[in-house]
Amino acid sequence: MHGLVALLGPAKVLGTHDDLLLYEYDGAVDTATPDAVVLPESTADVSALARFCHEHAVPIVPRGAGTGLSGGAIPVEGGVVVSFARMARILEIDVPNLRAVVQPGVINLHLSTAVAPHGLYFVPDPSSQKACTLGGNVAENSGGPHTLAYGVTTNHVTGIEIVLSDGTVVRLGGKAAEDEGYDLVGTFVGSEGTLGLVTEITVKLTPLPEDKRTLMAAFPTMDEASETVSAIIAAGIVPSAIEMMDQLAAQAVEAAVHAGYPLDAGGILLVEVDGPRDGLDEARARIEAICRQHAASEVRVATSALERERLWAGRKGAFAAMGRLSPDYYVQDGVIPRTRLPDILRLVKDAGARHRLRVANVFHAGDGNLHPLILFDSRLGPDELERAKAAGLEILTACVEAGGSITGEHGVGMEKNCYMPLQFQSSDLAAMRRVKDALDPPGLMNPGKIFPTPSRCREFAFASTTR
Repeated sequence: MHGLVALLGPAKVLGTHDDLLLYEYDGAVDTATPDAVVLPESTADVSALARFCHEHAVPIVPRGAGTGLSGGAIPVEGGVVVSFARMARILEIDVPNLRAVVQPGVINLHLSTAVAPHGLYFVPDPSSQKACTLGGNVAENSGGPHTLAYGVTTNHVTGIEIVLSDGTVVRLGGKAAEDEGYDLVGTFVGSEGTLGLVTEITVKLTPLPEDKRTLMAAFPTMDEASETVSAIIAAGIVPSAIEMMDQLAAQAVEAAVHAGYPLDAGGILLVEVDGPRDGLDEARARIEAICRQHAASEVRVATSALERERLWAGRKGAFAAMGRLSPDYYVQDGVIPRTRLPDILRLVKDAGARHRLRVANVFHAGDGNLHPLILFDSRLGPDELERAKAAGLEILTACVEAGGSITGEHGVGMEKNCYMPLQFQSSDLAAMRRVKDALDPPGLMNPGKIFPTPSRCREFAFASTTR
């Protein structure tokens, strides 16, 4: 602590008990207290801190806004949490080249707001975009509702500045879209802070679509809503977003946001198409017809920007609305082929019932990215969380067996690192570890994340032959 103060000054270091408690959690369910918190104001600060931690073998854990959902910002092995809250400047808006250069603490939505007068926006839009930071988005390779047609964070980052664990500052990529050689920028995007600390990001900006059409369709059952998703894509239509929620989620959202969702529907789809104005009404009409062919009980088209915002406010506020149903929730992030949605959603419901817990579903149906919210009450004892985690493991196992993945956008972190052998053989994990060892030889960058650790994963000692 004293060494950090001497290095960076007292205004950039937090160490009191009360201060540290604020940094022991993120949006997931696990907690751990850091030994200190540093708030750097420049790349030079971050480099100096990394050198200090390297010399003293102290772990470093990067933190954006703390909205992550896999424990990525939790200092599971202690050490220093590096909060990028003070590195939150938009350094450059390059309109002719459709690029922006930002510091990692810039809030996602703030960038789109800043470039909107130029007719541009930043596409990846996590539901937490009013709070989450671009540094966190890069760490987790975040997605969002509108990445179905446009891709996730890695598709919109062309350059990064990184501080390695020994304090070395490295620049990768730039404003040009580089395709030659190894994709080192892509290696860092989604690496969850385990390879280095990102201190500057160059992102693609996208022209705002000329117009949009947004519709909400209600179905008697989730099966019918799920089958509609596959039918829309099979018809050659790729909307910018297809979101789904079940009745339990819709009821909570409607009570919180008053978005206009019907309370008696078994499943609800929120579909949006955007682009040149010509052809949008035709695409909307085709989607509406497909919905009705699959037994939609109601199809409502937003007729104004206000109506569109209300519909999206419901979806973006869904996780927060779960507080109306339960004091706590444990959210999973599995991915499955779209055609398996009906089967896996039934399994999700059954897993909740087996563990005596309710499950609400709100997810990116277009790319098969499930977000089952397993509701529990930690006040009733530790068994509640353990049952929620057991249900979550069943769900992720089913996702992998269906040909999917254990995470789509929330990351592995410390929440799913024990489950990595469900999807990857030991040789796969060894190859990933060699990348980690090459860039972070002492293992100080966000330790205890992504890779299974013997201390925490003993009970999940899956053999590589499980695949």
